Amino acid sequence: MNVSNKIILITGGGSGIGFEIAKQLIAKGNRVIITGRSESRLQKAAEQLNNVSYIVSDITRPEDAVRLRSHLENLGGLDILINNAGNAHTYKLAIDASTATRATEEFTTNVFSAMRLIDELLPLLLQSDDAAIVNVSSTVALVPAGSIPTYSASKAALHSYTQSLRLALSKNTSIKVFELMPPLVDTEFSTEIGGENGIPPSEVADSLLKGLENDTYEILTGNTAAIYHLSRAATYAEAFKLMNQEEEV
Repeated sequence: MNVSNKIILITGGGSGIGFEIAKQLIAKGNRVIITGRSESRLQKAAEQLNNVSYIVSDITRPEDAVRLRSHLENLGGLDILINNAGNAHTYKLAIDASTATRATEEFTTNVFSAMRLIDELLPLLLQSDDAAIVNVSSTVALVPAGSIPTYSASKAALHSYTQSLRLALSKNTSIKVFELMPPLVDTEFSTEIGGENGIPPSEVADSLLKGLENDTYEILTGNTAAIYHLSRAATYAEAFKLMNQEEEV
């Protein structure tokens, strides 16, 4: 698809992967809107990016999703929605308490909020001649990591939903549905799980733009490709071991 001269909304766009995606899309001549809960973070991002606007919103709140739709209507519509905002907890399943509480927070942000925002903004996307939805999942959507168990489960749910959404929209609309599946990325978000050992967020942004331009609907970044092929080649046990090798130490 064409990735220039479009109106694009990026959730969680004030830092990390979202910030790098915004930077590269702006360079392509797009009108980019970033959103997140922290106004100071969004302001800092806007100061570093050219031709970007921002709106403070908490996508876990239904009323904020409605506000985003109104804001985009005033701007002239929407061509690409990038669901990048995330929530993760690092803990030992069945050892640490509060599993359900943590999982509820993760699923609310990573799955339900993405679903709600798509529901709210779909009418705007349908008005575009060349529209797309990008859901940012993870390599752990394919094989869970023991250190982030319910985050892994939430991304697996997002992966399954994205496949169903792609099928549904391909039958009745021209909206393209992409899934960006990065491995560990060196961002503030991933600090607790050794993010300094991950790939740079700019590499993730690079892979997204290439995937959009080439209509690659499942965008496998970094070693996600290896995990993907292992998990699909009747060698899931090997993929699981690779993902959780540090757990065995």
